[in-house]
Amino acid sequence: MSLMNVFDVAGSGMSAQSVRLNTTASNLANAESVSGTAEGVYKVRNPVFQTMIDEASADRSSVGVTVSGIQESNAAPRKMHQPDNPLADAEGYVYMPDVNAIEEMANMISASRSYQSNVEIMNTTKQLILRTLQIGQ
Repeated sequence: MSLMNVFDVAGSGMSAQSVRLNTTASNLANAESVSGTAEGVYKVRNPVFQTMIDEASADRSSVGVTVSGIQESNAAPRKMHQPDNPLADAEGYVYMPDVNAIEEMANMISASRSYQSNVEIMNTTKQLILRTLQIGQ
């Protein structure tokens, strides 16, 4: 792997973590949303990452990461008795997504730190390249 490929790898990591941050923010934003049916309730979403492999290289080295899709949770929604809610069904129940706010916040912190780590990798690589160019001066 050449030194310039570091930018591609770190850039793909930043892009993937950006998607992770957006899906986590969406999950948190919809944590208290209600629906009148179990089928209509918001489903927790999580990105699925996949390693990109350089098929042309002899050692099949990794060249980054990509988001291969967004997976929706199959967890059952929370059922709450709120007969006064206009969205309540005939029995007086509303349905809420099974969002664990603590888990989502931990996920957001992890994604943020991973993003920051990729930024630091890019900055360090840039500094190394600049110092290498200054060797002959």
